[in-house]
Amino acid sequence: MKDSFFKQIYSHPNIKNDNYKTIIEAHERVEFFKNDTILSEGKISNAYYLIKKGLFRSYVMDYKGNEITTDFFGPNDILIEVASLFLRIPSKETIQAITDCEVYKIDFNDFQNLYSTIDGFTEWGRAWMSHQLFMAKHRAVNMHTQSASQRYLNLAEEKPLIIKEVPLKHIATYLGITDTSLSRIRKEVLT
Repeated sequence: MKDSFFKQIYSHPNIKNDNYKTIIEAHERVEFFKNDTILSEGKISNAYYLIKKGLFRSYVMDYKGNEITTDFFGPNDILIEVASLFLRIPSKETIQAITDCEVYKIDFNDFQNLYSTIDGFTEWGRAWMSHQLFMAKHRAVNMHTQSASQRYLNLAEEKPLIIKEVPLKHIATYLGITDTSLSRIRKEVLT
């Protein structure tokens, strides 16, 4: 069961089956509880996490001091603050557990070791990063070209667990709308 979890996340044709044992051993099982802070703004990230179960969010503080949710992470996602981890700079985001969670942590140095010793892991990393860049661009364009209702429907389709489990105030800031607007949109969608 554990092997299939790692093989699903680190799926790449250039990773050989015998490499998965080394990859799995580089990770440590960790639990977080609801509202735990995994990374605080201003701190440098030293690890990333494979989410087995649970939900997380990343957020920033706007110029008025309001929390603005920048992303959600759920089962089979990689929980990471890319810029802080790879550029070794302080994070602009805070990452928080929304529910109780089970994850597998890999420290930066262990990741670097895998990246330099397993050819397929290097290729997987490039493919994963390319996909993340595509998704970030896609989200940025949708924020300007889609209505709030369409953005809500897309989130409900792509990440239904977020709609079920996450407080509305976090969903609203992620969609760039007020709580009141989100309540209206939800009423329209459900009728």
